Amino acid sequence: MLEEFDGAARLLNLEPGIWKILTHPKRQIAVSCPVQMDNGEIEVFTGYRVQNSMTLGPCKGGIRYHPGVTLDEVTALAAWMTWKCAVAHVPFGGGKGGIICDPTRMSRREVEALTRRYVAEIIDAIGPEKDVPAPDVNTNEQIMAWVMDTYSMHVGHTSTAVVTGKPLELGGSLGRREATGRGVMIVARESAKHLGFSIKGSTVAVQGFGNVGSVSARLLAEAGARILGVTDWKGGVYNAKGLDIPKLADYVTQHKTAAGFPGGEPLTNPQLYALDVDILIPAALENQITADNVAAVRAKVVVEGANGPTTPAAHRHLHERGTLVIPDILANSSGVTASYFEWVQDRYGYFWTEPEVNQRLEAKMCEAFEDVLKTAIHYKVDMRTAAYIVAINRVATATRLRGMYA
Repeated sequence: MLEEFDGAARLLNLEPGIWKILTHPKRQIAVSCPVQMDNGEIEVFTGYRVQNSMTLGPCKGGIRYHPGVTLDEVTALAAWMTWKCAVAHVPFGGGKGGIICDPTRMSRREVEALTRRYVAEIIDAIGPEKDVPAPDVNTNEQIMAWVMDTYSMHVGHTSTAVVTGKPLELGGSLGRREATGRGVMIVARESAKHLGFSIKGSTVAVQGFGNVGSVSARLLAEAGARILGVTDWKGGVYNAKGLDIPKLADYVTQHKTAAGFPGGEPLTNPQLYALDVDILIPAALENQITADNVAAVRAKVVVEGANGPTTPAAHRHLHERGTLVIPDILANSSGVTASYFEWVQDRYGYFWTEPEVNQRLEAKMCEAFEDVLKTAIHYKVDMRTAAYIVAINRVATATRLRGMYA
């Protein structure tokens, strides 16, 4: 994170004082969460909440439950959220939370008890105008409902705006589940326009067919693109004429993988990267396109649906040979944009229709893409560096205007 920050900050000639402020988190919280397990024993879990910046507004970022959670990881992710929110031009700062645990080995009651204790421990630091959590790795709508209920019990009134990613019945927003995939589709379409070809009739390969990959594939197919290849954790499928995405989605729902889908030929990840397509969408895990396989990539545009799917060395290689890479902090910022919409609706007490949500998301993503593209052209840099320039400049400007409180 700091490496990516430094390159953009140098191009901005960021003054040393602002540089120091923007590279230090505002607050790092570590809490102990004792939970009585189903066997009667007490386990003590460690939880974190890092608030990177509140300069533009309340902190925003997910809570992850994973055995590998560390304070360093949560701190880096909170900083990335600051830049993602700033690129998306939404009035949030960056935050992130995590608990060191393995929820797959815990009962529903144990997960609920842990969630509620964690919220009680960080209760003074969160709130609709302080810090607004959301789902992340191994957390979901139900866990966000428990977060909202626990906070509401403590403050003495129902506060739906304390968290996003909630069930619709508790103040969630229509269109949220497909927002990240929709944003990926929008920036892919805008990238095609920039490069002079139409999304209609273009060819696409998608790595990962979870929420982001499946939604972006479906929406691109509806826009007239041909999805030639899809892979996931177990394998994949290829069809030169284009895959039937609705049928593939039904197959994946039943079989939990795209491997074996009868509407095409078997496809591996290395083969997917080498497909001669217009657009490649890595929407699975981090560090998928590396120095070892980047030479095989033939796409004109790489749209990072996942977080950090391209290593720095691979990104340099792609940029130097003229491949347009749309970075994660721009491509999947539609997720936090939709969270912002949910927060606004909760605070306003009035909810939009799904077409209204999608229309507003379209406008925000097109604005963000245009801002980053203009910056890339002005500074003669790649889109990733340009996205950081846009984000850092917005936070730095607000920091200067607010001044120093002492």
